[in-house]
Amino acid sequence: MSSAIGRRRYLTDFQHHRVPHLFTDTLVIGSGVAGLQAAFEAAAAGDVLVVTKDRAEHSATAYAQGGIAAATVPSDTPDQHARDTLAVACGLGHEQVIRRAVAEAPALVEALAAAGARFDRAGSCFDAGREGGHGLPRIVHAQDTTGREIMRVLLDRVREHPRIRVFEQCFAIDLLTHDGRVVGAVTQHPKYGHQMFWATTTVLATGGCGRVYRETSNPPIATGDGLAMAFRAGAVVRDLEMIQFHPTTLYVAGAARELISEAVRGEGAYLVTRDGRRFMMDHDERGELAPRDVVSRAIAAEMKRTQSPCVYLDARHFAPGHFADRFPNLTRLCRDFDIDPARDLIPVRPSAHYAVGGVVVDELGRTSLDGLLACGEVTSSGLHGANRLASNSLLEGLVYGRRAGMLAAQRTSANHRINSPLPVSHLLPRSSRTELDLADVLNSLTSLMSRNVAVERSGDRLRETIEIIEFWARYVMDKVFDDPRAWETQNMLTIALGIATAAATRCESRGVHYRTDFPVPDPRWCCHIDVVRADDSIQVSTTPVE
Repeated sequence: MSSAIGRRRYLTDFQHHRVPHLFTDTLVIGSGVAGLQAAFEAAAAGDVLVVTKDRAEHSATAYAQGGIAAATVPSDTPDQHARDTLAVACGLGHEQVIRRAVAEAPALVEALAAAGARFDRAGSCFDAGREGGHGLPRIVHAQDTTGREIMRVLLDRVREHPRIRVFEQCFAIDLLTHDGRVVGAVTQHPKYGHQMFWATTTVLATGGCGRVYRETSNPPIATGDGLAMAFRAGAVVRDLEMIQFHPTTLYVAGAARELISEAVRGEGAYLVTRDGRRFMMDHDERGELAPRDVVSRAIAAEMKRTQSPCVYLDARHFAPGHFADRFPNLTRLCRDFDIDPARDLIPVRPSAHYAVGGVVVDELGRTSLDGLLACGEVTSSGLHGANRLASNSLLEGLVYGRRAGMLAAQRTSANHRINSPLPVSHLLPRSSRTELDLADVLNSLTSLMSRNVAVERSGDRLRETIEIIEFWARYVMDKVFDDPRAWETQNMLTIALGIATAAATRCESRGVHYRTDFPVPDPRWCCHIDVVRADDSIQVSTTPVE
């Protein structure tokens, strides 16, 4: 498939002899749990530069409410955790990858606690909660702000390390490649302008792409920049159609969607229609604790059946004060909208939440490109398959951030640092096409994706989506901009086309991908869908599950 997106290698113009240069052993792009964990491990053997486009605290990790999945209670085992993860993965999970990752979880949680993370406890043990898809309580949490607590510990550790520098509000535009390997990134800083960062190893930890959708639980930074950068550089990306929708985000007309943690249902809240009828048992015997894809589709079906914009969470039966004690942050959020969870139903509906697919990595975080590692939500590691099990995301960030950082440290010891600029430059001929209003394109794109590529998809709507995105791309991807919002728009067009293309290719329903025209799983499609940019075109292929 040839398109304006497939032809674009770099988004910005630069000449290596005209911009400032910085040199480091390891360049980490992103400051969430995966990036910070990788930076700390890589610093054991060399200098590390962490680049993040906003304040370091403003990662998607900080938005994680529920917790981190780990078999820490006496009745649980990593084997049971692995079985639950495999079941939710719907045939696309890699069993060896899953078993090794969940086996590391208890020790990683203990290490965070030893480093100062204030997890909730019941006596001498962690107070593990329950979430959808888990057969046992295994969600270690810090009230309802677990991600923020983990970020506090990791960021303090990174900022105190003498070999790690953090560059905030520095936009990574593209990965630099030379002779077939990644050698750093070209960036833009509001004070210093364009810069070229050179590194022996580059670690991509930029998170997800939820802002491609109008309704999303993701922070504003989640525009898929890292995924788009890797795609332009030629990395293989996988299963982009697997976008997980969180079933319960707060629905208040005119307001942004805010996450209502799955842990609320884990504590016993019910999903009900506007007339108070519980409906989840009509869709799945696990009720409110079914996996997220099941719950999201059930809510969508009930909304359609009742012609309602939302359903409701009912926590009114909780013991007096329990909701406020267990979920203080959510209590404040609800009360901002004059909702008292002890007295009122909480209006909720599904929103785009997590990119299950991403840049293909092996168990050490290696991508298909020499010199580029990746970890966290930006990747497809085989851990999630066709649907992420609740609270396995922070786990993945810790496991793969650690592995990628350790490999980066090994590469530092074994390789010579790049000490002078390489002859990498880019100049795009001036476009003669009309300029579109980028704000209008972005608003239309997010609406299009929420309409056509959301919880339910169909072949005709997906083909229409591809056609519309390619039209916009002809007028947006042929131009050079000098503004982060424009680069984000170009990145989101790129990712949206990848999502729609993969969704149109997969002619079945599996995990978070549901086709109304192919409503059941098809054994012929028990495979990965890989997308790669090669020879100025977009190539799609399938790969067997390992």
